[in-house]
Amino acid sequence: MSAAEIVISPAALRAYVAAVLEAGGSAAREAELTASNLVLANLSGHDSHGVGMIPQYIGFLRGGGLIANQHARVTGDMGSMIMVDGCRGYGQVIGHESMQLGIVRAQRDGLALVALRNSHHIGRIGQWAEDCAAAGLVSIHFVNALLRPLVAPWAGADARFTTNPFCVGVPRTGSAPMILDFATSKVALGKVRVAMQNEKEMAAGTLIDGRGYPTTDPHVMFEQDLQNKLGAILPFGEHKGYGMALMCEILAGALTGGETLHKVGDYAAIYNNMLSIIIDPARLAGARFGEQMEAFIAWVKQSPTAPGYDKVRISGEPELEMRARRESGIPIDVNTWADMHEAARQVGMSEAVLQRHTGAARPA
Repeated sequence: MSAAEIVISPAALRAYVAAVLEAGGSAAREAELTASNLVLANLSGHDSHGVGMIPQYIGFLRGGGLIANQHARVTGDMGSMIMVDGCRGYGQVIGHESMQLGIVRAQRDGLALVALRNSHHIGRIGQWAEDCAAAGLVSIHFVNALLRPLVAPWAGADARFTTNPFCVGVPRTGSAPMILDFATSKVALGKVRVAMQNEKEMAAGTLIDGRGYPTTDPHVMFEQDLQNKLGAILPFGEHKGYGMALMCEILAGALTGGETLHKVGDYAAIYNNMLSIIIDPARLAGARFGEQMEAFIAWVKQSPTAPGYDKVRISGEPELEMRARRESGIPIDVNTWADMHEAARQVGMSEAVLQRHTGAARPA
């Protein structure tokens, strides 16, 4: 049984989210960047990183864990290496500004390493790979997060780290870039939240409860059991995903000069550290890079389609297809929609303004 949904146009949704953020104290540019980033996540089919984050953001903002109108602050500049402090500002702004710093440096020198620490939630990591790819650059991103532990280690029975994303972006001439972007857990926490809001169960083998036993109930990630314990998400690929999560934690949390998650801390928000390596492929392989890549992609796509599938896809194509489908309207479950309205009221949005921004929504 799924919760009902509404559908709203991307433009109307961007305007609504930006208005909520401005009511919360954000400057117009910050509101625009953050709203555009969140709505693009919904357009891409990643509702876990979309506008459903707004109630959390507003809660963190009001509690002081998220600080409006901050900018990426360069704390170290060593030629090809740049160290950036996010000042606990909106990650959609900090991520954008950090990548622009790295892009300029990689275009100048052929290679840049950006060590970002202390940013509020930087959202869908694929966004930053897309920004680099739009500039003709390859990028690799390792991310950790500081909040309560969410993911169990391989063979463990409780959570010890978070969903620790890994991402790679590769530009293509005349085609959309290849974007590989995934959590090292079986799913991101936001996808568990979406399932709960939609009154759906999770797939078997995704979650364990507070005792370490398998469960399909998404509530275990948000509601404590009788022993005051929460559940955990499992790593993808068993020990392999677990190993990647460990490396993301170390490279993003420790190597950036940030912080690793090594205790149950009292974090006032969601904080991210990200280690990004940005490369100009023209400096390494010249035209051969594109030639060899396209030959490989064509070879892969010549594989006969397996039963139950319509075609062979490469990384990034499912998101592009979803964007085309959702351009006419983005679905949002009514529970999340109601939570967004309450967040808008908490920052002082009047019912009249709320209705003006949401009146175009229609039942799915």
